[in-house]
Amino acid sequence: MAAKPPTVDRDTYLKQVAQLLVREKAHTHEGDAIAAARRRLPMFEVDASTQLVGASGTVSLLEAFEGRTQLFASYHMWHTGLPAADQCEGCSFFTGHALELSYLHSRDVTFAVFCQGPFEESNRYREFMGWDMPWYSVPEQSYVNLYLKSGDHHFGMKVCYLRDGDRVFETYWSTGRGCEAMANSYGMLDMTVYGRQEPWEDSPEGWPRRVQSLDGGQFRSENGQTSNARAGVKGRPTAQWARLAAGRDDNLGSTTVSAAE
Repeated sequence: MAAKPPTVDRDTYLKQVAQLLVREKAHTHEGDAIAAARRRLPMFEVDASTQLVGASGTVSLLEAFEGRTQLFASYHMWHTGLPAADQCEGCSFFTGHALELSYLHSRDVTFAVFCQGPFEESNRYREFMGWDMPWYSVPEQSYVNLYLKSGDHHFGMKVCYLRDGDRVFETYWSTGRGCEAMANSYGMLDMTVYGRQEPWEDSPEGWPRRVQSLDGGQFRSENGQTSNARAGVKGRPTAQWARLAAGRDDNLGSTTVSAAE
């Protein structure tokens, strides 16, 4: 049985919650300041004619704005030719949180997924997962227009674009833990007593730890060995199990058999 916090009287409990609230407010205000600085970053122009492949065929980056002035692009890693069970746990986790887009649309922002894989194969995955957001494949010839030559950009990143007439500009990008802005599950877990239950977290002795990381990264076991947790739970990205239980077909047209099967 997992360890538990000490039990105290209500006044002691409320006093310590109030002390933590001071730090939480400071954290919120610092986040506001960082966002303000982000809004003051310069931008650079991206080729608006860069090709993407969507449900209606080949379209331009400009068309992916759907007439709005801003575009939030979530880059989804893809393992071409592999079955659904072997697709990216981290990208599936983050993409699966982008379900209600009307709030973004109300601020003139379009959300879209830019996937590394071929459209037909990756779109079958989108359908299996039940995602309704705009989905595009990024052809190989378009890579150079969407990623800095320095190699700073890579799949899994989140990129913000601004449209000025027929011209497109990149205004911000992030990757790694910067992607957590998409995952409200993390925020909610952080508020619970046991947190995310991931190995890297600073938790008291005896707190439960998940064997694998929700973000698809690596974890270190008690014996010091490092493993890749992309496979999620029981050999699949976590969110896939609910889809299978609902009777959805995860066939992506792949002839490769998953190591998890």
